[in-house]
Amino acid sequence: MKHGKGAILHAEQEAYIERLQPPRDLVLREIEEYAEREDVPISDPEVGRFLSIMVRATGARLILEIGAAIGYGAICLARGGPEARVISIDVDPARLAMARRYVAKAELANRVELIEGDVFDVLQRLPGTFDLVYIDADKMQYRRYLDQVLPRLRVGGVILIDNLLWSGHVAVPPEEEDRSADALRAFNGYLMMHPQLQAAVIPLGDGMGVATKLKATIMEMGGPY
Repeated sequence: MKHGKGAILHAEQEAYIERLQPPRDLVLREIEEYAEREDVPISDPEVGRFLSIMVRATGARLILEIGAAIGYGAICLARGGPEARVISIDVDPARLAMARRYVAKAELANRVELIEGDVFDVLQRLPGTFDLVYIDADKMQYRRYLDQVLPRLRVGGVILIDNLLWSGHVAVPPEEEDRSADALRAFNGYLMMHPQLQAAVIPLGDGMGVATKLKATIMEMGGPY
């Protein structure tokens, strides 16, 4: 989520885009109000809408979310298509408890699986190949997340990555050290030049990375090491 008004776009443009957003339903509004009150980072409303659009446009059926928080992103992803199934991972049990409450309230408990644990441990246990991956968790780990999920993403699948502009601090470093901004700056170059991906960074929310997988490696295809 954005860290204040006018952090990415000019304030007037941001306000205009916010006015264009259709009213959210009661569940999403309740999550937004709780997140603002308790200072819980969630996807911005325009990002949530974009997630739903991307699921519908790609026909994604098996979706991985890294960073469940309190369920906002998972709900938006699941609502993108009637056959979409979301697996969402987070290490925070209290936030996952809230996420389960909101997912149930949205009547999506049968299509959203919330898993508590370390992402890298959980990924080793998960079966299947993903159609879409949404990453919105520890910014210092973004490169590791990408390296771990890319072999599990189908060719033509999509990866969405939030917070890549980090309130503008990635493009214009602040005077005080910001390790997350430094890590994201390095990650953005890695993402854009990755030989398996075609990627873009767009000024949506706090900066959204959008990438599609172009090809598999020899190892993914079962060839020799």
